[in-house]
Amino acid sequence: MAVENTETAGTARTSGSTDAAGAAGTTDDAVNTDAAQTDEAAATAGDAEAKARSYPVAPGYRLNVRSGPGTNYRLVRVLPAGSSVRVYCQTRGQSVTGPYGTSNIWNNIANGQFVSDTYVKTGSDGFIAPPCA
Repeated sequence: MAVENTETAGTARTSGSTDAAGAAGTTDDAVNTDAAQTDEAAATAGDAEAKARSYPVAPGYRLNVRSGPGTNYRLVRVLPAGSSVRVYCQTRGQSVTGPYGTSNIWNNIANGQFVSDTYVKTGSDGFIAPPCA
């Protein structure tokens, strides 16, 4: 019998970053720097996708996929029991208790789609993928 996961309510933690532009350099330097950063970001995203591994969802559980790292984020879809997920990156968010313990680690399984690490058998209590940007 499949049991739908139950998630603990709480507040999600998110972090942001701020870009700072340098004062020195010409306009051409700034454009070249931006292009290099864009190429580097694209290469990093491609590397993460190529390195993403597939992990099974805890047996007997349907897994809620959220738009962010917490149960207060919008429900995107529900994975059926017996599913596996590819983990592209991980981030900290709301702490959740599931069949594999209690953790605030959330797995990014697709663009804008997160699942609690406590419902995924990664074989580790820590991070197994790069941090999400």
